Amino acid sequence: MSPRDGHGKTTRAVWGYQTGSYTRALFPEPALRYLYTLAMYLVTPLIVLRLALRGFRSRPYYWRWAERFGFFKAPSDLTGSLWVHAVSVGEVNAAEPLIKALRRDYPDAPLVVTTVTPTGTARVQQLFGDSVFHVYLPYDLPYAVNRFLAGVRPRLALIVETEIWPNLYFACRRRGIPLMIVNARLSERSLRGYRPRPLRGMVRAALGCVRLVAAQSHADAERYRLIGAPAERVLVCGNLKYDMPVPQEAPIVGARLRDHWGARRPVWIAASTHEGEEQAVLDAHLAVLKRLPDALLLIAPRHPERFRPVEHAVRSLGFATGTYSADGMPAPANQVFVIDAMGQLMPFYAAAGLAFVGGSLVPIGGHNVLEPAALSTPVLVGPHTFNFEEITASLIEHGGALRVPGSDALGEAVLGLLRDAERRREMGRAAQQVFERERGAVGRLMHLIDAQLRA
Repeated sequence: MSPRDGHGKTTRAVWGYQTGSYTRALFPEPALRYLYTLAMYLVTPLIVLRLALRGFRSRPYYWRWAERFGFFKAPSDLTGSLWVHAVSVGEVNAAEPLIKALRRDYPDAPLVVTTVTPTGTARVQQLFGDSVFHVYLPYDLPYAVNRFLAGVRPRLALIVETEIWPNLYFACRRRGIPLMIVNARLSERSLRGYRPRPLRGMVRAALGCVRLVAAQSHADAERYRLIGAPAERVLVCGNLKYDMPVPQEAPIVGARLRDHWGARRPVWIAASTHEGEEQAVLDAHLAVLKRLPDALLLIAPRHPERFRPVEHAVRSLGFATGTYSADGMPAPANQVFVIDAMGQLMPFYAAAGLAFVGGSLVPIGGHNVLEPAALSTPVLVGPHTFNFEEITASLIEHGGALRVPGSDALGEAVLGLLRDAERRREMGRAAQQVFERERGAVGRLMHLIDAQLRA
């Protein structure tokens, strides 16, 4: 019997992979997929309510909410497109060198980029403008997924990092669309989320639709195998983030900023901070100011909706405050400067004496430590870095980064580094060497993509 998409009336099948050829394997838990789809339909009213509430914070997102259900106007020339899905701003940044390589090697192929968050959308528009077609990824409802695929008509699907949507994956397999998970990562925390027995069969079946999993590390590869990815379809390609382009103007603008506020002034940046971290950062800066009265803190909240609350918190504590949107660059009198804009971190990383990378004092899992490392800026992180587990461990091992055990230790660590210029230089050199040594994932991945497209 031919394999079905899960909506047939008799036997369902998924594609397995054994001894180098595709074989058919019975779908172990068909009822679970029906229950999953039913649950998605039942929560749809709540999804619509959430979209409406989110639209109050981001009007452009509100205007495009229909895309989450597969309704959008697609250009007529998308047939045979290359589709890249990057859920949010971090994944978009990771995918940037890959998307540029696809544009270079396949100049005649339309490029489609999907995201889930407004910040991811803004980053796509900032990086690529009209050179790619952007649309929001639909919810994992069969009718929405089918409408989306019919609109973008891809010849290859590339899912960045970790996004497993059963209905989407089965729809790609049914339509004969090769599906790859690239820059694949799976933390221990995410692994535990996929391990409950009711989910195992469905996750394994969904991963059976994937042609190739190109993992960031051996640990990520093993975790994908543990949740059901066929072992022979999982390879280690390295981390695309090491291949991110370093803007040529970043060091130039950074040098101009240092000249503006004084080359000897102690300056540190707290980047991609979350709620629960900003207060700890400001407390740390108060401790720094007691010893270094001319110190400057640059603080960049992770999400735009936190720009205004963070600015209010800074002013309420009595700091002399400036903002990027109002002032462009810090004034000599500023004690804290709020970077309330997206995509502006690199010049400030280049200018700062050290960088604390947020999402790590709270259990978010940390953010991209390679951006400051690429610019030879020493890195500080908190205890929660599972999103960048191996990268952070490598930086710490080679002396390019330090880990603080918690919020109370941040001020002392910042003060110690700001008062030790030689140690900062050594850490910066070590961080940049780690960044350069690990590059090359894009080239390895493009070989695999070429093979899939030829096949």
